[in-house]
Amino acid sequence: MKTYANLKDLQLSLFNGSLSCTDRVNIFLSKIDSKKHLNVFLNVYAEEARQQALLVDSKIKNGTAGKLAGLVVGLKDVLSYKDHPVQASSKILDGFVCQFTATAVQRLLDEDAIIIGRQNCDEFAMGSSNENSAFGPVLNDIDNTRVAGGSSGGSAVAVMADLCDVSIGSDTGGSVRQPAAFCGVIGLKPTYSRISRYGLLAYGSSFDCIGIFSKNIYDVAIVLETIAGKDDYDSTVSTQPVSSYSTELISSLNKKYRIAYMRDSLESEALQPEIKESIYKKIDQLKTAGHSVEAIDFPLNEYVLPTYYILATAEASSNLSRYDGVRYGYRSAASHDLNAFYKKTRSEGFGKEVQRRIMLGTFVLSSGYYDAYYSRARKVRRLLRNEMDKIFNDYDFILLPTTPSVPFKIGAKTSNP
Repeated sequence: MKTYANLKDLQLSLFNGSLSCTDRVNIFLSKIDSKKHLNVFLNVYAEEARQQALLVDSKIKNGTAGKLAGLVVGLKDVLSYKDHPVQASSKILDGFVCQFTATAVQRLLDEDAIIIGRQNCDEFAMGSSNENSAFGPVLNDIDNTRVAGGSSGGSAVAVMADLCDVSIGSDTGGSVRQPAAFCGVIGLKPTYSRISRYGLLAYGSSFDCIGIFSKNIYDVAIVLETIAGKDDYDSTVSTQPVSSYSTELISSLNKKYRIAYMRDSLESEALQPEIKESIYKKIDQLKTAGHSVEAIDFPLNEYVLPTYYILATAEASSNLSRYDGVRYGYRSAASHDLNAFYKKTRSEGFGKEVQRRIMLGTFVLSSGYYDAYYSRARKVRRLLRNEMDKIFNDYDFILLPTTPSVPFKIGAKTSNP
C-alpha cells in the first residue's frame, strides 16, 4: 500500500478515483491478520468496516463525503460504540455490549471516518506497559520483546505498525503520551475538557482526557477539530470555540516562540543518556531555527507524582465501585450470600494493578485519612497549576522528555510497578 503523508494527501487519490476506501480497508484488514502476534486488536470489525468503506466510496462519487472520508480509525477499549463490546481490557466487563456511542466516536462517524476495531490496553487504563490487560500484553512492533507503553499500548502500536491511520486513546496520567513515545508516533493529550468524555469509561474523572495517535501532525489536528467542542451530554466539557487546528498549522510555521525546558528533568540521573542527548539536540535545532529556548526551575516537581497517585486512585475507587456483577459483566459463581458475591466477583474480575489502586484510593478517602491525604493533595494540585500558569505567562511551550527510558523488556517492571 502506498504511504500517504497525511489525510489531505490520501484524499487527493480518493477523490480522483485512483484509490478506493474499500481497497484501503481490505489492505488494513490483511495487515491486522498478519500481525496478530502483536495482540493489538481485541475485536476487528471487518464486515462493518467494508460496508462503511463502500458507503464512503459512494459519498465521494456523489460529492457528499465528510471531511474525514477515507480515514481508518481504531478505538481503545475504553470508548463506547453502540452494539459493540467494551470492557476496558478487564474480566469484570465480560460480555458487556454498549448501549450508546461516545460523543467523540459519533463525531468521527458523522464525518465518514471508518472504525476498524477495538484495541487492547492496560486494564481500566491503569498502567504504563500494556501488561495489565486481561488479554495479555501488546508487543512493540520494533522489538517484540519490549513493551508498547501504556495504558493505550494497543492504540499506539496500531498506528506504529500501519494497522490503521489514527487511533483514539485516553490519557489520565500519560496514557497517550508515553506509549506514543515508546512507539515513535505522535500522541496528543489535549487540555482537560477540550473533548467530551461522554462514553469514555471513567478512571479518574478530573484527569481523564480522550487523546489521538497518528504518524503526522495534520491528521491529529483535523481529528481534534472534528471531535472537540461543546457537548450537552458532558457538563464538564469546555464551551470555548474550537479552532481550525489543521489550518493554524500552516500559519504557525513562520512564527518564533519562547520555549522553556525544566533543568531538573534533564539533569535527573533517571534520564537515559540517549534521551538526554536527543533532547539537547532538539534544543539546538530550535535555537538554530530562531526560537528562544531557556532553562527554568520547577521546585514543585517532586510533588507531581504523589499528588497524582492520591487523587487519581481516590477517583478510581469511587468510579469502579459500580462494577459489582449485579447488573452486567462478570459474575462469580463461587458465592453463597450477597457479601461473598461482591467480594468474589470483584476480586476475581479485577486484575492486581486495578485492585492495588482501588485499595489505595479507598484508604486515602477513609475516615481519619481524607483530610491528611485527599484534601491536602487537592490543595497541592492547585499550587502546581498556579505555578504552571506562571510559566505560560512567559513561555509558549515547555519542552520535556516524555519518558526517562526507552521501552523496557516485557516483565522487567512487573515486580515493582
